[in-house]
Amino acid sequence: MPRAFAVLGRQAALLGNVRPVGDRAMRPFWVHQAAEYLIGLALVAQGLQDTEPVVPAVAGVIVFLNAAVARGPLSAFRGIGRRWHRWLDLAVMVAILAAAVQPWIDVTSAGRVVLLVILAPLGFLWFYTDWAERPARRDRRAAQAGPTSASVGRAAGRAAGTAYSAGRAALRRRRER
Repeated sequence: MPRAFAVLGRQAALLGNVRPVGDRAMRPFWVHQAAEYLIGLALVAQGLQDTEPVVPAVAGVIVFLNAAVARGPLSAFRGIGRRWHRWLDLAVMVAILAAAVQPWIDVTSAGRVVLLVILAPLGFLWFYTDWAERPARRDRRAAQAGPTSASVGRAAGRAAGTAYSAGRAALRRRRER
């Protein structure tokens, strides 16, 4: 039982800044990335069907690229960490909101509605995503496995060396008497 608590403590130490968030069910980051890819594709598809395709299509490409450059299981380029991606998501949502309400570039009313409606799933994704960086595989295995073969071998070697030294010391004392 104490070993289980020690392993849990090591895992918590490896995760670092992860803290409980109450009753929210946190989604894995790959779900966040997959949904962003789908939302980006939906915006591009909406733009291609519209008479004024520029704003929805560009917004879709931005969402798609934002998902592609984030370091995660479904990323294409692994350029930025999850902490930066978290804030870039907010910037993308603000940019989509600005694109939907701006008066300078022509956007159809359907395009504006789609841009505004797409903010709901993006906000939902952002709020319910687990942003914790995943520790390296080596660290995860070390936290779960307990003693490794190297540590067991090291301990066995030290025990054998200690026993040998104690035996030699006992023989020396015996000869001196």
